[in-house]
Amino acid sequence: MTDRRPQASDDDVVAVERLLGRRPQGAFRVVVRDHAGAPVVIENEPLLEDGTPMPTRYWLVGREAVLAVSRLESSGAIGRARAEIPPDAVIESHERYAAARARALPVGWTGPLPSGGVGGTRVSIKCLHAHLAWHLAGGGDPVGAWVIDRLAEAGVDRFGHRLAVETNDKMDEGTL
Repeated sequence: MTDRRPQASDDDVVAVERLLGRRPQGAFRVVVRDHAGAPVVIENEPLLEDGTPMPTRYWLVGREAVLAVSRLESSGAIGRARAEIPPDAVIESHERYAAARARALPVGWTGPLPSGGVGGTRVSIKCLHAHLAWHLAGGGDPVGAWVIDRLAEAGVDRFGHRLAVETNDKMDEGTL
């Protein structure tokens, strides 16, 4: 495959391998980093080296972000997101995701195409991690924005880091 975009540096490959616990399947680049510069979101090429479609374009890899979103999912957040976010907005986001991935295919590509939208689906919400990754990468995903709001309610930033809590110095000193 001929690549048109910058790829991950050797250091990024090592960092992402550590985060995933394995070597990524295909070419990627880091598109979002946390405050310390660690990878949070990678952008995968739409095709693997052998031409196999790669449906997941944006992948949440930051350890703290993955854990924070996993906590949300385990608490029933996918069902709440489905109930609170207008289905038309979700479908439109899936369509934009798929169109952006299609534009990244090599010119003249006639082989198999990646299918689906965010998280591999076209109409609903399947994976909050994928929606947050797409949103953080600039996709304007309504589900990703909803996830950021839920993380903030839990005292966590978009990278999964605990938010700083302001304290009252007098209370800290024990003088009320």
